[in-house]
Amino acid sequence: MERINRILKHNLFLECIAKTESLEADRKFCHHDMVHFLDVARLAMILNLKEGLGVDEDYIYAAALLHDIGRFRQYEDGTPHEKASAGLAPKILQECGFDDKETNVIIRAILGHRNPQSASERNLTGLLYRADKMSRSCFCCKAEAECNWKEGKKNRELHY
Repeated sequence: MERINRILKHNLFLECIAKTESLEADRKFCHHDMVHFLDVARLAMILNLKEGLGVDEDYIYAAALLHDIGRFRQYEDGTPHEKASAGLAPKILQECGFDDKETNVIIRAILGHRNPQSASERNLTGLLYRADKMSRSCFCCKAEAECNWKEGKKNRELHY
């Protein structure tokens, strides 16, 4: 987890989180913050174990921590946040000790985390997609009635 702890202290990572936090200060719906990132990481770890996929935990935590770091760009200029995040993440990953091959696997997962076709993949991309969707606790959200997520996407039950 040494590389993951470096991500948590990386200046660009912290700047991105702060920008998104500022832009979501008045948001009543799900936030894209450290709680969300860690929920996604831990759910992906559970899925990884239950499904016997053997995906490296550093990959899982790195992808989960970085998958929404570009969210502020979506608010500022409309760039889809998976693309913005994938553009920001390589610098962080490389400066935190990930090589080019590892970085490419993580970036692919970040880019695919909103693509429904990723749901069935038995790799990091599929884990990230499924964990991200499972991380939302619609069943206890005070703003659920106002949420624009389609009914079939809302999490009405706890799974893990």
